[in-house]
Amino acid sequence: MKILFATTNQAKVRYYATRLQEKGFDIVTLSDLGITQEVEETGKTPTENAIIKATSYAQQAQIPTIAIDEGLYLNGLSPEQQPGVHVRRVNGRRLNDQEMIEHYLHLVEKYGKNGQLTGYFKKGIAVATGNSMTTFENDSPRLFVNRQSEIIDEGYPLASIQIVAPVNKFKSELTREEEAITMDIEQQPIFDFLSQVLEEIRESIETAQKEKSQSAFCNNL
Repeated sequence: MKILFATTNQAKVRYYATRLQEKGFDIVTLSDLGITQEVEETGKTPTENAIIKATSYAQQAQIPTIAIDEGLYLNGLSPEQQPGVHVRRVNGRRLNDQEMIEHYLHLVEKYGKNGQLTGYFKKGIAVATGNSMTTFENDSPRLFVNRQSEIIDEGYPLASIQIVAPVNKFKSELTREEEAITMDIEQQPIFDFLSQVLEEIRESIETAQKEKSQSAFCNNL
């Protein structure tokens, strides 16, 4: 059973899709299927956007589809000032990686204390099949600082101004082993959710196939 992980973000592909493959799921990406059409994300929350993407790409691919969206919420900002689901878009314009870093460095200076600004990423996860939709939400605390690492993680530029407390390093400077350990701890609730839902989908499909085969056998008697 193939499962579409619907994202063009290479950082997400590197982590989520790879880890799901390690758990035995046959994960394919949009590029694997030649899907280039972008889905307009009109939701007001990460979960709403995840549902929109999962629904659209599941219809295009005709296979179970996972979509993840996230929003950023910073302490000290009013609801109107929150980046929310527009993490990369400011005043209607999409920022490139360096512009994004500079924008959030400014927020740290303006709203932070002692060069630090705390907040959290809220992830919305949606898994769509032809007749069902399952969702999940997870919050991940973040610490942003007023200085920048020389290493920029393509597709995830804010990692260069985030400090990971347990190792006291920029997130973009973590070794593969450190990244895996910290991400595994932080993202475990998401993987538990996905593993359960995907296993249920796999069992449902296998059951349907067996029933179809049995029905065909009986009809041929």
